[in-house]
Amino acid sequence: MQPTLRHQCLIYSGPPSRHLPALANTMREKLAQNYRCLYLNSPAMVAGLRSYLAAAGVEVAHEVAKSRLILSSDRSHLTNGSFDIDLMLKALENLLKNALRDRHKGLWAVGDMTWELGMEKDPARLLEYEWRLEKMFHQHPELSGICQYHSDTLPRSLLSQSLLVHPSVFINQTLSLINPHYLYSEERANEPHHDEHLDAAVTRLCQSGDFTPA
Repeated sequence: MQPTLRHQCLIYSGPPSRHLPALANTMREKLAQNYRCLYLNSPAMVAGLRSYLAAAGVEVAHEVAKSRLILSSDRSHLTNGSFDIDLMLKALENLLKNALRDRHKGLWAVGDMTWELGMEKDPARLLEYEWRLEKMFHQHPELSGICQYHSDTLPRSLLSQSLLVHPSVFINQTLSLINPHYLYSEERANEPHHDEHLDAAVTRLCQSGDFTPA
């Protein structure tokens, strides 16, 4: 499987709100390109993004009413509080299908993994989900987006594993970096990899927003 740079991760520490301006501006650009945009996070973060979108010049109420913009805290993909991979992927597939039906260029989605995963913090489950999601990205070139990983609320092992399954890393509105730790295929996930290198990359991302060695 060749990598697609439309599937990105954002690994960070500190207040989640500090990335809202970059996400809002990127979302404004995607709306201008006729993408349907989805933001999935906690109610507090959804409210914060609304404010930053408005500050960026987006007519939020209008875009929401036209279903061009979906700001959601829905967790119907959780079963008894646990992450249901099939439900999540089916929901994304339906959102993409509906976006294309409504003559949008595609679906651009941002999801916070702390909110999405619920009580499920199993690295193996995360890898299964992200690999299946990566396959969906390859099957549907109209799909793109960012998976957010907050180091203050997720186990370190999940942050490291996330680097294995995302072809690129979102740094800010104008910069995304190709991820040298991406494994290219699910089969390679069973190969030996250097956990210390992944951990060091996570540390650099959290401290400086970059992961290239000094």
